[in-house]
Amino acid sequence: MPSITLDKELVLQLRRVLDAVEQILPKPVPSIDWSNTHAANWRRRGNGGYLDPVSEIEALHLEDLLGIDQQKGVVEQNTRQFLSGAPANNVLLWGTRGTGKSSLVRALLHRYAAQGLRVIQVDKDDLVHLPVIVDQIKFKPYRFILFSDDVSFEVGESSYKMLKSALDGSVYAPPENVLIYITSNRRHLLPEYETDNLGAMMVNNELHHGEAVEEKISLSGRFGLWVGFHPFSQDQFLEVTRQWVERIAARHGLKGCWSDETRQAAILWCRQKGDNSGRIALQFANHWVGSRLLDTTSR
Repeated sequence: MPSITLDKELVLQLRRVLDAVEQILPKPVPSIDWSNTHAANWRRRGNGGYLDPVSEIEALHLEDLLGIDQQKGVVEQNTRQFLSGAPANNVLLWGTRGTGKSSLVRALLHRYAAQGLRVIQVDKDDLVHLPVIVDQIKFKPYRFILFSDDVSFEVGESSYKMLKSALDGSVYAPPENVLIYITSNRRHLLPEYETDNLGAMMVNNELHHGEAVEEKISLSGRFGLWVGFHPFSQDQFLEVTRQWVERIAARHGLKGCWSDETRQAAILWCRQKGDNSGRIALQFANHWVGSRLLDTTSR
């Protein structure tokens, strides 16, 4: 066959085209070594996605979550059952913002990662990819929590339908090494409207909800465990704040940081924030102890 001699300019053009195509094409995704990776995020790409390992995880301990001992006990017990291979439930953690719902999941991972617990965080809109995600982990020798934070839906969303199907197991059910933990500010994961009960009726003195209410309850009812997180009273808030102030002060060698002055400042802080949750208590403690440290070092 006759040899073909390519013009140098043509070769350069071809190289530029190949370089441009290489930039467009998705980069290959390496498989995750779960023995060294304790958590991953599902990243959307095109019509699919991939698991992106999380290199560093916040060193949050269960003991750091104050004022929610009952909630911690319930969710930790369920997680221990799951890790041991015993029956366990999918969990809905619902309630007021800043009360420790997502922090509890991270703290459980920190405590039980050495026993095989792994967490995959999935955004609400990406729950449609649950079957794809599960296919990648169902034969791994670890126990996975598929975790979605701050979830709420409108009826009919594709993610809503997929989650409902996964929890019910009617069409698609996760394998025995996977549980679903969801956090939401809404008990039923859906907005509730005044008109929802217009279709309700009384039968033999028993209230039968309208179809709108039944549809809302049908999703949350598929979770085996509901764990409620509620606002602190002022006394509870101050107690949690005191514990945080004393803990953080002790780490920095400070004493006597809690006083009536601190108490009044904490009350003012939560009123200005319009919130008396555990998150606000921790923020105040950081502010108060940090300012005391600054005063000490600047003298």
